[in-house]
Amino acid sequence: MNTQMLPQPGSADLVVGLVGCGVMGRGIAQIAVLSGATVRMFDTREGGAEAAHKELTATFGKLVEKGKLDAAKAEAAGQRLQACPALEQLAGCHVIVEAIVEDLAAKRSLFASLEQVAGPDAILATNTSSLPVTAIAAGLQRPERVAGFHFFNPVPLMKIVEVIGGFLTDAAVVDYMLALGAQWGHAAVRAKDTPGFIVNHAGRGYGTEGLRILNENIASVPALDAILRDTAGFRLGPCELLDLTGLDVSHPVMESIYQQYYEEPRFRPQVLTRQMLTAGALGRKTGHGFYHYPDGKKQEIAEPQQASARPRAVWLSNERPEMAERVANLVSAAGVSIESGSKPSDDALCIVTPLGEDVTTCCAREGLDPRRTVGVEALFDASKRRVVMTNPATTAEALAQAVGVLNATGVPVSVIRDSAGLVTQRVVAHIVNVACEIAQQDIAAPEDIDRAVTLGLGYPVGPLTWGDRLGPMTVLTILKNLEQLTGDARYRASPWLQRRALLGLSLQHKEI
Repeated sequence: MNTQMLPQPGSADLVVGLVGCGVMGRGIAQIAVLSGATVRMFDTREGGAEAAHKELTATFGKLVEKGKLDAAKAEAAGQRLQACPALEQLAGCHVIVEAIVEDLAAKRSLFASLEQVAGPDAILATNTSSLPVTAIAAGLQRPERVAGFHFFNPVPLMKIVEVIGGFLTDAAVVDYMLALGAQWGHAAVRAKDTPGFIVNHAGRGYGTEGLRILNENIASVPALDAILRDTAGFRLGPCELLDLTGLDVSHPVMESIYQQYYEEPRFRPQVLTRQMLTAGALGRKTGHGFYHYPDGKKQEIAEPQQASARPRAVWLSNERPEMAERVANLVSAAGVSIESGSKPSDDALCIVTPLGEDVTTCCAREGLDPRRTVGVEALFDASKRRVVMTNPATTAEALAQAVGVLNATGVPVSVIRDSAGLVTQRVVAHIVNVACEIAQQDIAAPEDIDRAVTLGLGYPVGPLTWGDRLGPMTVLTILKNLEQLTGDARYRASPWLQRRALLGLSLQHKEI
């Protein structure tokens, strides 16, 4: 397809059609028209396009009042924004973007109609978040001009757009849409037409692993969320995030991607969210999900108060010296002595620092008394929260001593049950591994994976960069231990991760 016949993305001659004037459609129309394009909007709902025009004009006025938009630019944008009562009025548009209901049959029907309306050189784009672009374009006379153009809500604030070429999409079309997304002020990233594209694919690691931890009864809902916020830097814990998006949205996506990948274990959903969905406990929108929301505000759930005591001394496993040193600093700050012998005395509190393992395994390997042994998270940040992991034999006295040591400086302590990889290790390693597999399948370039995830999901750092900071071999060790202890193929390491870890390469390293 000759996209050179189209106006350049930044040209004032560019005319964009927009079908579907809901929240997403209005957002796309807003950034398009403010970037200088003429935008024609159509909606099948009677008066839908006119209502969107009125709402967007009011939005421009509010932006002017706040000093975020020049008055002259707002007026000019309003004049370029048009509400169309009929689909046929999109004839002459250079690019038409669809933002209707996420239903394959509806989208295919619309694109068949658009093919009759649009000019021969027009690009047809879909804002689908989960449907294959190839399937939407199937059956059209010219499927090569159809591309995915996936924005995130709210469009003006979420500065990321995925540009997806279907199996038959012309490469020039993808290049044009990448340039258009960038001209509209967004980071435009190229993705293959695979389930979940980049962001929704990469996002499977966080929620599904968090839910698995709940399913294994390792941590409570508030403990899980607090640990991942405070030790890893996530803005919201997985339960808080699922409550915000709503399980009527999130769970079907989890099931869809799992099924589209032919039941790939890495994406396996959990029974809990299906039960909650069936019960109508969707989250904030229903006032009840993982948390309760009386009057629309989250009702906090306090973690149980733990007894606190002081041990006479602490013995630290030195299997991982760097991690042991971090715990030693916490123990010293509490004013508790540390034993230096190769074996603990009879009454010392024993602390191990697992990496992808559980306390039980550490006790068995080192010959420790499990009754007075606990594990401590020492790989991730402990400045805001400390994590203590018991084993099935840990006594209440030993737990109280561990809490007393770690809470001595006033930092909160979360207590979890024995788990291979504790909480943060297994969640972050899973996220990194999924991103590595996205790179391995060449769904997107490493730099685009990191950029898309940080902008689209708000993670504290891109997953490949995160893996590099932890060390690829560290991530690989966590995953291998998880796979060995659980027997679950969910944790098998991506070849991308394995090879770079063994060769001492960055996870962002691309082959020739």
